[in-house]
Amino acid sequence: MKINDEYIVEIEKVTNLGAGIAKVEGFVIFIDNTCPKDKVKIRITKVNKNFANAEVIEIIEPSPYRVKPFCPMQKVCGACQLQFIDYNYQLKIKHQITEETIKTISGLDIPIKETIPSPEIKNYRRKIQYPISQTKNSGRILAGYYKPKSHEIVNIKYCPIQPEICDRIIEFIREKAFDFGIQGFNEKKHTGDLRHVVIRNSAHSGKNLVVLVVNATKSFDRLNEFAKAIYNEFDEISGVCINFNSKKTNVILGTKTECVIGQDFVEEKLIDKTFKIGANTFFQINPKSAENIFKYVKNHIKENYENPTILDAYAGITTFGICISGVCQKVVSVEENTESCELARKVVKDNKINNVEIHNMDAAKFFAKEKRQFDAVLLDPPRKGCTQESLDEAFRLSKKDIIYISCNPATLARDLKYLAEKGCTVESIQPFDMFCHTYHIENVAIIHKPTIS
Repeated sequence: MKINDEYIVEIEKVTNLGAGIAKVEGFVIFIDNTCPKDKVKIRITKVNKNFANAEVIEIIEPSPYRVKPFCPMQKVCGACQLQFIDYNYQLKIKHQITEETIKTISGLDIPIKETIPSPEIKNYRRKIQYPISQTKNSGRILAGYYKPKSHEIVNIKYCPIQPEICDRIIEFIREKAFDFGIQGFNEKKHTGDLRHVVIRNSAHSGKNLVVLVVNATKSFDRLNEFAKAIYNEFDEISGVCINFNSKKTNVILGTKTECVIGQDFVEEKLIDKTFKIGANTFFQINPKSAENIFKYVKNHIKENYENPTILDAYAGITTFGICISGVCQKVVSVEENTESCELARKVVKDNKINNVEIHNMDAAKFFAKEKRQFDAVLLDPPRKGCTQESLDEAFRLSKKDIIYISCNPATLARDLKYLAEKGCTVESIQPFDMFCHTYHIENVAIIHKPTIS
């Protein structure tokens, strides 16, 4: 097999990164934008020792699960990798990805429940992060998502997975930036003003917090005037902030944010609690699907414990801890981000909750110094998962269970393997579709500590 060779193949399944898999004489080939049971003609683009990559030349016989994408930009925009696949079949793919990833990496035979769908599959995305640039010749502002495997911006005027108001706000920014002398960012030269626009939209109120991420260390008059013009144009905007990020980095937000006009947060409602979400606050992008996860965890605690004390680690703005507080004697929350802890304290006060204890510190450091034991430990780490030290401490601090919420099946599988080696058993894993039309999956694992006779 060599580059430019052509074959006709049938797609067997989808990988955890969204590529289709086919085989030629047992040799694995990865092919983007394909669906299981597609019969396609392909051209080899890269050959490695154990696998090859290919592109589709022609779909000879489409899969029965293939559908027309509802977004005309799906092929060129890298955001919705699976939108051409029937939604119900997407749920089956995510179940299969979870099942195979867990078994391959952990070696454990764990019951994987059917994927719980998102209540909304359009207009669900409540956090929008658009990189900004401008064309070389006309100087036109570009805003959108990157093309797959590139830093070339697809200029998106309409995105059906986010609220329509976000499209209108972005279009106003595109059209009016030059009126205020605001230039788009040139990533290669590290010049220009506006690097990103971040919008936090509330499913509860419909309000939007707009954050202009700029290549600067302090604000300036024309930028402040631009921010005020955006705020005054839309009744749906609660506030406009400036975030300063002059570093040569792929990290979107810098550490410093100033509110120019209005409020520096939007309010979101989950279950029966109201939350404040700021520019740098971690909060799930799909609140209605997140609510399903919170209810699932809350019901597990309610059905298996009586008046428990729960440790909520990697807590963000303590969303989990606050949502489960009604079925707990006490929730102890740990989060290293100061802004998130400040917002969490406001949320606890506003919701008149008196059984949530908030600690602003690194989870590993808190674990190391904590002497109390908890009925269960709730872990909700970033995609990289937990360190072995953190897992050791969670094991030590829990009397009975570890409830592990994961957005990455591979690191979940690795961490479950480690806990199994310490004698833990995994009762079940429940997948949730948080990120519709993408290969991303959210999972909740219920892990029991070994009983001591």
